[in-house]
Amino acid sequence: MLKIALVDDQDLIREGIAALIRLHDDFSIAWQAKDGKDALRQLEIASVDIIISDIRMPTMDGIRFAQALREQGNETPLLMLTTFDEHQLFVQALRAGANGFLLKDVSLEKLHAAINSIAAGGFLAEPELLQAQALQSIDDKQLSTPVLPEQLSAKEVQVLRYIAAGFSNKEIAEAVHLSEGTVKNNISTMLLKLSARDRTQAVIKALRWGLLG
Repeated sequence: MLKIALVDDQDLIREGIAALIRLHDDFSIAWQAKDGKDALRQLEIASVDIIISDIRMPTMDGIRFAQALREQGNETPLLMLTTFDEHQLFVQALRAGANGFLLKDVSLEKLHAAINSIAAGGFLAEPELLQAQALQSIDDKQLSTPVLPEQLSAKEVQVLRYIAAGFSNKEIAEAVHLSEGTVKNNISTMLLKLSARDRTQAVIKALRWGLLG
C-alpha cells in the first residue's frame, strides 16, 4: 500500500483530495500538513512513498519545500498541484526537484494514475503545462548550449515524449514495441546526449530547446 502525504494550506482542498485518494484500495493517507515547514517536521517522524503538495502556500511554499527536501538528500517523489496560469512557478518547481504536476481540477482517474506513475519513478505533467513557451523564462547555464536535434534519433525523441507524458519504462516499451532493456538503454543514451542528470532534467532541456515538437 502506498503511503501518501498531503501538503496544502487550504483545509477544504486538502480534505477533498484526501477523500479522492482514499477511494483507491492501495492508497493510504499517512499524514497531512498545512505548509512546507510543517511537512518537513512530519517527515522526520514518518516517511512516505509520495508527497502531494500545493505550490502556493504561506510560511514555506511548495518550491521552497521541494528545495529543502532535495537539499536534505530526501528523494521522496513529489507531485505538485498547480493551476494553468502558474507557468513561472511550474518552471521553478521543476528546477527545485518536483517529479510531476497536476492541475487542481484533476479527475479521480487521472489523480490515481498520476500517483502510481510518480511513485514508480516517472515524470508527469498535464499537456497544458508542457508547452515550450511556458519554459522560456528558464535561465540556466546548463541549458545555454543545446544539443542539435539530429543528435537524437527519431526513436529517442519518441521515447522522450513518453517520458514527458509520465509513462514508465515498461509502458514505453509496450508502446514503442521494444524490450524494456532496450528502452532503458535508449534513456541512458539520451541522458548522455542531453547532458542531463535524470529524466526530469532531460524533459526540461528538451522542452526548452523545442526538441519534442
